[in-house]
Amino acid sequence: MTRFATRLNSFSAKAEAEWPDHKGKPTPMMAARRAAKVKGLTHVDLNYPDHVSDDPKGVRSEINDMGLEINGLAMRYYTNPAFKLGAFTNPDAAVRREAIDLTKQGIDAALEMGAPLMTLWMGQDGFDYSFQGDYQKMWEDEVTAIREVADHAPECMISIEYKPNEPRSFALLPDAATTLLAIDEAGSKNLGVTLDFAHVLYADEMPAFAATLIARRSRLLGVHLNDGYGKRDDGLMVGSVHPQATLELLTQIRRDGYDGVIYFDTFPDASGIDPVEECAANIEMVERLMAMAEKVDADNALRSAIGEQNSPSSQRAVQRILAGG
Repeated sequence: MTRFATRLNSFSAKAEAEWPDHKGKPTPMMAARRAAKVKGLTHVDLNYPDHVSDDPKGVRSEINDMGLEINGLAMRYYTNPAFKLGAFTNPDAAVRREAIDLTKQGIDAALEMGAPLMTLWMGQDGFDYSFQGDYQKMWEDEVTAIREVADHAPECMISIEYKPNEPRSFALLPDAATTLLAIDEAGSKNLGVTLDFAHVLYADEMPAFAATLIARRSRLLGVHLNDGYGKRDDGLMVGSVHPQATLELLTQIRRDGYDGVIYFDTFPDASGIDPVEECAANIEMVERLMAMAEKVDADNALRSAIGEQNSPSSQRAVQRILAGG
């Protein structure tokens, strides 16, 4: 059975419809209770420190009482405005240390929750101008920090989620190959990669190929499904723009033995969509595509066409599967 997780902040969308008498931003637990209404949703991911109090076990218990499990935590470096110039790559050694120590605290919280997965999206680590930074030092600081936080608790999986840019003009870890290079240099055995579909698209990568490289050189620890037009992180519903590439990705990770959750990193809050309906639609789409992935692997004509790199034949076979044939 496929396990599904979701972006908790998505469930603050259309807050006025869900909580007409509530003033201010919905709390994380309010969002989680709303997410628990989605049929088929099994897990949530929580941001650290945003969604986690000083009582991680209490947070886990509250989430469990809703019928959900915690898949893992994701670091967010917003507590110090200085992080805008970099977390692990900040030019100030004291700020770098603060980011590293905050990450270790997050890892400890994940272990206390019984959810030993920490996702690192180092969006602040990058540059915006020529001659802004010493690239060699920034790289060394990034790799050294990744190694330190990974070695802090070898029993916790540390997954790096790459993204080409935003908020920085150029991210230090913008694509699969660069991320794999950093993981190789860090050398810690509990490191891996989170593949976000929309990030991959606007990194000009083919999702299934990126997954293949990750499986060869490291391990896939997280899959964030969504969709977009390849120009930015659109966070659209799964399969809404690239159903064929999504099917290929799901087929590939199935072959590679991926056993983690499928996480929906979509943004219903950006356009006022009902998040419960949106998440339900995502689950339905992935279940359909997973059933198709089984047909892909059993289709001899498609396998033969791929072996010959015969695009017309492979497209006919895939279109037949997508059409229910």
